[in-house]
Amino acid sequence: MTGRDMKVLLVNKFYYLRGGAERSVFETKKLLEEKGHRVIPFSMFDERNQPSPYGKYFVDQVEFNARHSVRQKLNIVPRVIYYREARRRLEQLLRRERVDVAHLHNIAHQISPSILDSLRKAQVPAVQTLHDYKLICPTYTLMAGGKVCQRCLGGRYYHAVLQKCNKGSLTASLLNTVEMYTHRALGLYRRGIDLYLAPSRFLKNKLKEDGTLRTPVIYLPNAIDAGQYRPRYDDDGYGLYFGRLSPEKGVHTLIRAMKGLPSIELRIIGEGLQGEELRRMVEEQNVTNVRFLGSLYGDELKKVLSGARYVVVPSECYENCPFSVLESFAMGKPVLGSAIGGIPELIDPGADGWLFRPGDSGDLREKIRQLDRDGRVRAAMGRRARQKVEQRFGLESHYRDLMGAYRRVIERPGSFN
Repeated sequence: MTGRDMKVLLVNKFYYLRGGAERSVFETKKLLEEKGHRVIPFSMFDERNQPSPYGKYFVDQVEFNARHSVRQKLNIVPRVIYYREARRRLEQLLRRERVDVAHLHNIAHQISPSILDSLRKAQVPAVQTLHDYKLICPTYTLMAGGKVCQRCLGGRYYHAVLQKCNKGSLTASLLNTVEMYTHRALGLYRRGIDLYLAPSRFLKNKLKEDGTLRTPVIYLPNAIDAGQYRPRYDDDGYGLYFGRLSPEKGVHTLIRAMKGLPSIELRIIGEGLQGEELRRMVEEQNVTNVRFLGSLYGDELKKVLSGARYVVVPSECYENCPFSVLESFAMGKPVLGSAIGGIPELIDPGADGWLFRPGDSGDLREKIRQLDRDGRVRAAMGRRARQKVEQRFGLESHYRDLMGAYRRVIERPGSFN
């Protein structure tokens, strides 16, 4: 199959830039189209969506975090377990457009794995990029009560109910648990996905540790176009965090670390459920060296990133392959990252950044103080970071490996027997 005769169905429940998963979706779409392939999206309707001629096939919008009546909550249950309307709409789309391969990203809840039956019916092979731990954790994150949790590994999903893992709600946690057991009993993912793509070795190994997955998994990290970033090896004198403001991201630990470094400035870019709480924390504890800049994207984000001395990624959850690390490296900035999940795979301590113990504000404070001390050391780290992202996380190698994955499932005989 040549570079100009492949049609790819690209599936993700959000079709606007919401987070790292959507960043991966749109980067993949852009890369494939630049290489001459035709990309056909399937997603959920939202006014924030990027325009698409296929939007009429998208599933109806649902907001799980909104307040719902009892009737609305009951209507949500079949959508999460097996959304028949999503299956019907995708079948309509596949009758119009014959595709060669489906590349799925996040589909749980808003779309559901019902569409895997549509793909199987149309004999479309499928790969899925895993951005979280949904296949082995009812609530995506392998966390409970704000701490890393692995009790559900091996198919013991009932622990999600016992611990009320979904925001402390027994009902929501029960739905997540029933969802997991039902999908496993029906074999939806086993029948519908031919190959999984894991952006971190950590995630791949965690799936192996779980032991319930029979479908092959290959390592394919996220990629970035370093040419879109003009590296800068000096700075304007501040540290930087950019990303979602939610408890698992560890920003509260970062603020505690900054409280003991009054002469060092930190800027925070992003919004999220914890945003107001973190702002109150800064005000009530009189942390005068922390500034919140709100949400910034594109060139505005790059401008602030360009002036940073270093970037801090203080996550306390099992991160996968954070774009924040790759973007920082592309800009020539060293990264201070917590030693958890896939982050240690990206950072070589002392070469292009430092690792610290997750949740340990004292350890983080010392690493910040150490990195803040010497501009020549930071510049050398930044150059090595830029070189790494060019050599290991570039678009050409990513495209080559992605095409290998596509061909593997397209050419495998007997996939739909």
